[in-house]
Amino acid sequence: WLCAARFFKTRELAADVIESGHLRLNGQRCRKPGHGVMVGDVLSFSQARMLRVVRVEVLNGQRGPAEQAQALYHDLAPTPDAPLE
Repeated sequence: WLCAARFFKTRELAADVIESGHLRLNGQRCRKPGHGVMVGDVLSFSQARMLRVVRVEVLNGQRGPAEQAQALYHDLAPTPDAPLE
């Protein structure tokens, strides 16, 4: 889902982030790239040295245009450009 939502360019990059323990699913650390997500789940992860917090709005397994990808989630971070501390 992270790749379909265009947070990462490839599935491999998304899997690396998850396997390294940098993804939280509903507040719990997730280390399995194949772990499913459901509508309403909250994901938090680092992306390009920024903390992202998003709620899953739509499930889609295929990577599409950016406009479609933005409809898959709701950004919950107060400022998406806030650097990690």
